[in-house]
Amino acid sequence: MSEKVNCLIIGSGPAGYTAAIYAARANMNPVLYQGIQPGGQLTTTTDVENFPGYPKGISGPEMMIELQSQAERFGTDIRNGWITNVDFRNELKLWVNNEHELECNTVIISTGASAKYLGLKSEKKYLELGGGVSACAVCDGFFYKNQEVVIVGGGDSACEEAHYLSKLCSKVTMLVRKSQFRASKIMQDRVIKTANIEILYNTSTVEVKGDGQLVTSILIKNNLNNKLREIPATGFFVAIGHKPNTDIFKPYINMDSTGYIINEQGSTKTNIKGVFVSGDAADHTYRQAITAAGTGCMAALDAERYLASM
Repeated sequence: MSEKVNCLIIGSGPAGYTAAIYAARANMNPVLYQGIQPGGQLTTTTDVENFPGYPKGISGPEMMIELQSQAERFGTDIRNGWITNVDFRNELKLWVNNEHELECNTVIISTGASAKYLGLKSEKKYLELGGGVSACAVCDGFFYKNQEVVIVGGGDSACEEAHYLSKLCSKVTMLVRKSQFRASKIMQDRVIKTANIEILYNTSTVEVKGDGQLVTSILIKNNLNNKLREIPATGFFVAIGHKPNTDIFKPYINMDSTGYIINEQGSTKTNIKGVFVSGDAADHTYRQAITAAGTGCMAALDAERYLASM
C-alpha cells in the first residue's frame, strides 16, 4: 500500500524548510524528508552572518534547528529518511529508503548540491572543526579579513572567489594543479592583475596543518619536481566545483550537463507537471542560503497554484 501525500518536500536546507513553512501555512499538509544530511550544507558552517534577521550572526546548525522548528510549528510532517527511487512516468511515485512508497500530488525538490573537496584527512578534520576550511568564499571570506589564505582551483569559480578574497585578505595564494588555468581568459586576467594574489601552477595540496583547532599553514608540492613547501595561512578555500544531488531524478527531469535541474524561466516548474525545484539543486550561480530560501518560497507558491488548478 502506498501513502498518499499532497505535497512532498525532499531536502532539509533553507530551501526545503522555507518551502515547508509556506506550504504548511497554505494548508497543503507538506511532508518533508530530511535526507542523508539533515540541515544541508549549513550544518558544516560555524557562523552565518549574512542572512537577514540575525544581526549578531548565528551558527549554521542552530539556524537550521530554528527553521525546522518554524516549519513544524505550522504543521509540517518532518521525517527522517531519504528518497531512493522515483517514477514520474504516469504519476508522481517515490520510494523512501527503498521500502515505503509515496504517491504525491506535488513534489518540491530541494536536495541541494555538495561541494567537492580534495579528500585529505587533514582537510576533513578542520572542515568539521570549523577552523579554517571552506568551500564558499562569499560565505566565509569575511572571517579572514587582513589574513593570508590559500585557495585551490583553476576554473572560473576559483578565480572569482580568489578575486573576492583579495578584497578582504592581505594575501591570497592560488594553487593550480596544472600548468594553466581552466578559467576563461577574462577571469584569468583579473586574478593575474591583482597585486595580492600569488598563483602557483603545477601545485598540489599535501596537508592542511594547524594547531588542533585552527588552520595555521598549508603543505604543498610542486608537481614537476616533487619539492615540498609550507605556506602560512589561516584559511583554506576549496573551489573545485559542486555536484548537485539530483542523480535519482535523471531519467525524468531535464538537467544540464553537470546535473543542475533546469526550471522554466521565471518559475520553479520543471518539465514534469507537479514537480518543482528550489535551492542549489538548480542554482549553480549564487548558492547562498538567502537565495535558496527565496526559491523555496517560490516553489511552495507554484505548487499551491498547481494544486488549485487541478
